[in-house]
Amino acid sequence: MNRSLLVFVFSALLLGCAQQPQKPADAVSEASAPEVAPVEPTPELPRIELTDELLYEYLLIEIAAQRGYNDLAAQGAADLTDKTGDPRLARRAAQLAFESGDMTKSLHALRMWQEIEPDNQVVRRMLASVLLRGGKYDEAKSELAAMLAAEPDQSARGWVQVYQLLAASPDKALALRLMQALTAAHPAVAETHWALAQLARSADQPVLAMQEIREARRLRPDWDAAASFEAQLLMVNSPEAGLSLLRGYVSQHPQAIEIRLQYARALLDQKQYEPAREAFRALSREKPDSAEFALAVALVSLQLNDLKAAEQELLALLDKDGPASDAVQFYLGQLYEAKSDQQAALTRYRAVASGDYVFPARLRAAQLLKQSGDLAGAREVLQHTEVQDNRQRVQLLVVEAQLLRDAGRDADALQVLEKGLDKLPNHPDLLYETAMQADRMGRFAQSEKWLRQLIRIQPAHAHAYNALGYSLLERKERIPEALQLVEKALQLAPNDPAIMDSVGWGYYRSGRLEEGIAMLRRALAANPDGEIAAHLGEVLWVRGDREEARKVWRESLKVHPNHAQLQAVMRKFDAP
Repeated sequence: MNRSLLVFVFSALLLGCAQQPQKPADAVSEASAPEVAPVEPTPELPRIELTDELLYEYLLIEIAAQRGYNDLAAQGAADLTDKTGDPRLARRAAQLAFESGDMTKSLHALRMWQEIEPDNQVVRRMLASVLLRGGKYDEAKSELAAMLAAEPDQSARGWVQVYQLLAASPDKALALRLMQALTAAHPAVAETHWALAQLARSADQPVLAMQEIREARRLRPDWDAAASFEAQLLMVNSPEAGLSLLRGYVSQHPQAIEIRLQYARALLDQKQYEPAREAFRALSREKPDSAEFALAVALVSLQLNDLKAAEQELLALLDKDGPASDAVQFYLGQLYEAKSDQQAALTRYRAVASGDYVFPARLRAAQLLKQSGDLAGAREVLQHTEVQDNRQRVQLLVVEAQLLRDAGRDADALQVLEKGLDKLPNHPDLLYETAMQADRMGRFAQSEKWLRQLIRIQPAHAHAYNALGYSLLERKERIPEALQLVEKALQLAPNDPAIMDSVGWGYYRSGRLEEGIAMLRRALAANPDGEIAAHLGEVLWVRGDREEARKVWRESLKVHPNHAQLQAVMRKFDAP
């Protein structure tokens, strides 16, 4: 490699380091604030000769960085910056020091860069960020104040930049106080109140957030971001007030597309489907090339059960053959299922070719094939469906086992799940489903083995404790241990009605009728399930309250007329 080419490589590597720093992870969204990328001056480069020694040192730094020796690379870059005074090397040193995770080195490198380029806003911004993350709020405040003072004619942009930095701070309350200190002398700048409102919400001070955003709107009545944020705050406790604000704003600012979209979505969240559809239709008419708006109209029509309109809207969108085609095919499948046209639904599900809708489309296709009597075809679809992760892989196995179980092939269902465990022996969902299938088949020892393995893997898995304890209670085996298991489940999930039912049943099996009835009443109040009603009635009957037991069973039968367990317990006690 000749020397001129080495110079080119060296320059290219340095330029490659001169990238803008990334925004904080929780920086404001595009709809919430203007773009505020800091302006960086062209650096003044030192007049030094590129010697073989300098090039060798630089290459060592980059090799060390590529191989993960960040500390070594950061120190080398700092030493080379000291030697050359090159701002590009100073930037690289700062980057490497930050990546090393050492705050002291990061601050040293950034200070060194700042000495070389004292007017560079990027280094000041990065320095403030590192100081905030390190909890050095007084020093960070000085840097933030200097940021604002450096560009007085760009005050709005500066305040949003300061907000972005403070929003990433782990101490939200302290970040808010720091912003209040910085903004105290600028009460007439709308952006200061917007930033304070954002930080107040993060610090769980909704009253202050509302006060500040309303002041921002008073100063800038036509500012979309301020109106949007006030509406967000209102929607928490006063959704009608939030909708009213958005409705008024979009009527005065029809060009505010983002606010109109926020309004349409807010209507949807409040289940005001007809006005939501009209709002999306208006957006779609204004932006006829937007697949998002057209699809939203069709989906709201589906929600309204306006199948005729939804079909027309989806087919019209499909004719455009745009990026939403797979989503459209999927929802057409849903529509034809709603119309009980299984063949048309199956055709649409099979037409989904890529993207996020492929997996749910294959699941629905398998269900439809099974319903039509083609269990082999359903299994083939599931077995040839590509998955993105183990969660989807397990879901396919569980669905296949369910199809087999519904067809009365319990042994095959268990075999499918066990084969899955051969490849994923510690997957919690697969362990649970396999244990449940074994329990249904009366293979209690196997079921207990898998449930105990699940408890070892996930000691806080409430349903594993509950399943094991309830199985023992149903078989009237090891009652004290069974009760301990379901009580442990209730500690982990105190509001779960199914677990309350198990505990109540455990009290009954232990002879503690009053406690059992109290717990079963709680469970039935939380979930009027037929099985819980069957249990409560039985315990009431055993206690002697036969009329109340009959009443519980009869009321539940009105809701669950074909509930086998309810019918069985009534026959058991001859209680028509």
